[in-house]
Amino acid sequence: MSLLPLLVLGAGALALLFAAYLAFKVNSEDAGNERVQEIGAAIHEGAMAFLNREYKLLAIFVIIITGVLAIFIDYDVLNKIEGSESGLPSTAISYILGAIGSALAGFIGMLIAVKSNMRTATAATKGLNPGLRVAFNSGSVMGMTVVGIGITGITILYLVFQDAQIISGFGFGASTIALFARVGGGIYTKAADVGADLVGKVEQGIPEDDPRNPAVIADNVGDNVGDVAGMGADLFESYVGSIIAAIALATTSTVFASQAAEFDGPRFLLPLLIASIGIVSSIIGTFLVRTGENASMNKLLWALRTGIFTAGGLVILGTVAAVGYLDFDLAANQSKWNFVWVVVVGIIVGQVIGTATEYYTAYEYGPTKKLSEQAVTGPATVIIGGMGLGMISTAIPTISIIAGILISYELADIYGIALAAVGMLSTLGITLATDAYGPVADNAGGIAEQAHLPEETRERTDALDALGNTTAATGKGFAIGSAVLTSLALMVAYAQLVGLEALDLLEPKVLVGLLIGSVLPYVFSSMTMQAVGRAANSMIQEVRRQFREIPGIMEGTGKPDYAKAVDISTSGSLREMVLPGLLAVIAPILVGSLMGKDVLGGMLLGSIASGFLLAVTMANAGGAWDNAKKYVELGNHGGKGSEAHEAAVVGDTVGDPFKDTSGPSLNILIKLMAMVSLVFGVLFI
Repeated sequence: MSLLPLLVLGAGALALLFAAYLAFKVNSEDAGNERVQEIGAAIHEGAMAFLNREYKLLAIFVIIITGVLAIFIDYDVLNKIEGSESGLPSTAISYILGAIGSALAGFIGMLIAVKSNMRTATAATKGLNPGLRVAFNSGSVMGMTVVGIGITGITILYLVFQDAQIISGFGFGASTIALFARVGGGIYTKAADVGADLVGKVEQGIPEDDPRNPAVIADNVGDNVGDVAGMGADLFESYVGSIIAAIALATTSTVFASQAAEFDGPRFLLPLLIASIGIVSSIIGTFLVRTGENASMNKLLWALRTGIFTAGGLVILGTVAAVGYLDFDLAANQSKWNFVWVVVVGIIVGQVIGTATEYYTAYEYGPTKKLSEQAVTGPATVIIGGMGLGMISTAIPTISIIAGILISYELADIYGIALAAVGMLSTLGITLATDAYGPVADNAGGIAEQAHLPEETRERTDALDALGNTTAATGKGFAIGSAVLTSLALMVAYAQLVGLEALDLLEPKVLVGLLIGSVLPYVFSSMTMQAVGRAANSMIQEVRRQFREIPGIMEGTGKPDYAKAVDISTSGSLREMVLPGLLAVIAPILVGSLMGKDVLGGMLLGSIASGFLLAVTMANAGGAWDNAKKYVELGNHGGKGSEAHEAAVVGDTVGDPFKDTSGPSLNILIKLMAMVSLVFGVLFI
């Protein structure tokens, strides 16, 4: 065996060590005065209570799926095979480790987030750059933890089992936790957010994050369990899925001269090496994220872009070195340098999608400014404008993905498409940091408001929060773009596993599968949207009850019952997340077993197409509504308290489950269904 796998493991260890260093650095920052620490402790307690209850529920599901995999895949009782080749339930072991890795990534990210929000608020009293650095370092802990655990887990399992089909179980485990964490966390955070906004800001006319609002702590907790823990599990799944897809297709792709290859051959190691190079590049990029005092939104964006673009450039240079060193067994007329160009394509497509998302969601640009103008004529025009904006925003990402698929396929066959997804996600260590820092800045603003910190502190946290809304929307566009490439690669791996050479769309069975797949993202989104509506209704009733029954809340002499609001969000989200999560796992198994492998292939195609477009629409509409509200709150169109502000708040409230629950869950849905099809594909032959 070559020494290259050890270098990959070394990169994973480096990521985890750097995450530990940043966590220590964040924890060494000033935690603030007594009131700031009191609020931070309440948020920490609520977040940990939710995560503990969620993980206990998910443990039951993981144990059941582990048993199913061991019985029907590893020991294949249907064909009366007594044991797998290794004698171990290999896929089941891989699955449970993937689930643990995903849960651990989310847990660590959320733990440092709840520790850093009060420290960010305190640092923001000193200036904009200190606040940015603390929040960004917190996000970097999440980014480095995700890539460190992901690449270490895949590499060890691949070296032990030496089988791409078995390590697909690792991706299945990661996808399972990611979907439940994203849906459960998303329902929690939006139920609290909607309840806090509609009753507090609209009905009572009190500011956002006002301590008199009974839902304010639940809202702050939600930022962590949904936008940090859920997002961490989500992108962990994206990261490992892209690498697994590339490894799975390395054997069968026509870009290579033969299917026979050593398990540690260059074609299998290349995606792992690109991911390793991305880790080192991301670490270097994090040191370049800085800004000055009173920086504009554009300067704040460029502070983050500097780190991301530098990391991307370093990945390209590192890939050139890796490809130059490796000796590939290529088919005639193939060049190994095409692998470099494929990675370049992946990085460029990711940046184009991110930039387009930024254009449509940041209030620095025309679309969101125009949307804020529509608030002057009421909530209806805001909602109409936001939906239209979300729909048109799908054009550039779609064209980019089409170009990426065609160019990558032309350069390096289906292996090239999978490798492009690896390239796109190679800098996840820093791109996730820019995403995860947003909820920390949002929480810091809430703490600043509740602790009555100086006015300029809230202004700084608001600037960081607005930037976080844009980077979060960018991250979601990035995730769904990579999901399309990864899902397509996984689908091809499934087709090769079951011997499916082509899908004839004129064949009624395939068309039926296509329609089933197309409708599933809509059914799934309906489930999650309505779940948010039901949970939010319970929260609204509770907040109204407290304002009505607890004397002195509005005067500041009575204390709201924060714990009750936290419990309502927790119970509601855990109850509501089960059915959407089961849909994603059960649908491909039912279609494949009852209707056949062709119908399942059509279903995967339909889900990728409709899921991608719906996810981009929802994420961008939600991000634009949120930033349109913030643009009004800056003093435009009448500012806070005006009719335009009230209309913008309604738009933001509609957009909350769009951008933080249903939209970002869809990229997990399409990858999870593809991964389930690959893992259980042997049953459909």
